[in-house]
Amino acid sequence: MKKSIFALVLVGAANVSLACTAVNVTAKDGTVIAGRTMEWALEMKWQLNSLPAGTAYELTAPASLKKSAVAATTKYALVGISSAEFPGAPAFLEGQNSAGMGMSANFLPGFTEYQKVSEKDTHYASILEFGTLTLGSYGSVEELKQDLPKYKVWVDASMQVDGVTPWLHFVFTDKTGDSVVVEFVKGQMRMHDNVANVLTNAPTYDWHLTNLRNYLSLTNFAPASMTLNGQNVTEIGQGGGMQGLPADYTPPSRFVRSVYLRQFADVPKTADEGVQLTAHILNNVDIPVGVSSSKANGKVVSDYTQWVAIKDLTRQQWHFTDYQNRTSYVTLDLKKMFDSGKAGVWPVEQLPYPANDITGQLLK
Repeated sequence: MKKSIFALVLVGAANVSLACTAVNVTAKDGTVIAGRTMEWALEMKWQLNSLPAGTAYELTAPASLKKSAVAATTKYALVGISSAEFPGAPAFLEGQNSAGMGMSANFLPGFTEYQKVSEKDTHYASILEFGTLTLGSYGSVEELKQDLPKYKVWVDASMQVDGVTPWLHFVFTDKTGDSVVVEFVKGQMRMHDNVANVLTNAPTYDWHLTNLRNYLSLTNFAPASMTLNGQNVTEIGQGGGMQGLPADYTPPSRFVRSVYLRQFADVPKTADEGVQLTAHILNNVDIPVGVSSSKANGKVVSDYTQWVAIKDLTRQQWHFTDYQNRTSYVTLDLKKMFDSGKAGVWPVEQLPYPANDITGQLLK
């Protein structure tokens, strides 16, 4: 008997629950903000990495082909988030480069099928090398769209963490606001213009766009009153036009919720307002520990928001926080980091998060 495509999704995610959300916002002054949440049920030893331009790295083929690794160097400096659980060099799931292009990787189980590398192929990269390749090589989405298809991207069992394969799709956004989603489906690389400026998880991006048609009646305005048998009945409170907006944490619901919040929110005027709007939207998909749980092998695992990154692609700034410091962010001046030419690795949980107590100032 053939399994349904949704059954495959459940099988692919049986051991761990995952729920990431990415959203882009453009302010009236032209500032482009790309934010994302990282939800995961496993402790991944997240790290902040800085790689200067000219950093050497390697692009590899599956070991069975016995092909030599291809030496490469980064054209652009980059800062990103990787996990120490993955073997080898930093495997970036989030990042931004010195040209003003950002990347976010989201989990896509049940639908992802990476490419097959053959003996004749000369351009290839493992999925763990993909972030360094793209952020290190391309200064814009248009450049990426033109050149990236020449590569074959692959995975094998050695890249699993606790039995979970990194089945990923990616959203790239540059400082012009151009944005593209890259997926690997049926052994082919597929690209979709990110017209919704949102990405979550499974199913594939085109499915999410089709699903939006189920919510066309949503509006930020609702009838203020109606007459019922001669009696005027007024609304209890504003927001009735959004009745039917899904509130659960499944990828389709988070996609719809993020799209409509972004659509109806006032367009921010400045970069700072754009950062705040992005944070407000992402707050609506934030998952506390215990709220989104599943059972696997007799154990309960809980998907939760492990960290949030808000990338200002125009001003080259990052705003970052983890679960323990969710109501405050640290800010990184990426231009200074890029200009320094220094490499570095910092555990995410050890970043110097703000903890400001202003009571003393108020009581002076």
